[in-house]
Amino acid sequence: MAKAEYSTDNIGHFGLSFDYYSHFTSPIRRYPDVMVHRLLALYLDGKPSAAPGEYQKLCKHASMLERKASEAERSSIKYKQVEFLVGRIGEQFEGTITGVTGWGMYVEINENKCEGMVGLKNISHDHFHFDQAELAIVGSRTGERYTLGDQVKIKVVGANLEKKQLDFDLVV
Repeated sequence: MAKAEYSTDNIGHFGLSFDYYSHFTSPIRRYPDVMVHRLLALYLDGKPSAAPGEYQKLCKHASMLERKASEAERSSIKYKQVEFLVGRIGEQFEGTITGVTGWGMYVEINENKCEGMVGLKNISHDHFHFDQAELAIVGSRTGERYTLGDQVKIKVVGANLEKKQLDFDLVV
């Protein structure tokens, strides 16, 4: 789903089919909530509408800060995942394939939710390629397929804190 943007333009809510919609996160009082509260108080007091241009600037700023906060949260989680597995190089885990790309597959370890990459070039028992139409990794010789949701066994082979990157090998 696309990330919502704060705006003074009324575009309704697609999923709820509402013509008029305002998102509240209460009791978490973020600044966009405060803006809505202030506007509601203004209108309930019978005062004239606020200047949309000024609020649009505030909306754009709030949207940008929210994206930055989300990115920081994802980055800190990834750092802690890598930090957790630094001392567990060589250990094997059961995992779920969460993504497939032209360069490999992302696997989330079932036990601890840490996610890393199995590089295509590191799978040694066949030459694998990415089938974009099927969203699958397919072995050229064996026809073996790996796709989203498949359960696999991996071994932790690398944990780079600086890059916030986990490298896995497939255990077959």
